[in-house]
Amino acid sequence: MSDPAPNPTGDPAVPPALQDDKTMPMVVYGLYLIGLFNGLTAVVGVILAYASKAAAPEWIQSHYVFQIRTFWLSLLFAVIGCVLLPVGIGFVILPAVGIWMAVRCILGLSWLLKGQPYPTPRNWMI
Repeated sequence: MSDPAPNPTGDPAVPPALQDDKTMPMVVYGLYLIGLFNGLTAVVGVILAYASKAAAPEWIQSHYVFQIRTFWLSLLFAVIGCVLLPVGIGFVILPAVGIWMAVRCILGLSWLLKGQPYPTPRNWMI
């Protein structure tokens, strides 16, 4: 009998589909993009990013840092937008936050799919 494919992580609890270094950051980016419409999946995404960051290779860690900062900055800007809704400025800020988050996720995905670290993960803008 042949043995099943070896598990490179050494952890039998990790499914083979999640053993690729790029899979979990892709999932987080996807959860963030879905979170633009419901919010809850972005929270799940940041939890996964925090949980996966320590064991990841250095180039993937740059994506996790970028994802974590994207979550917290978008939350901050969204709260500011909600506070400013009665003044009317919030109606401009909230869509801008959604666009900003979507652009960051798309750029992060493009760097991830190229197999490269995100060049400026601690940057506030794009």
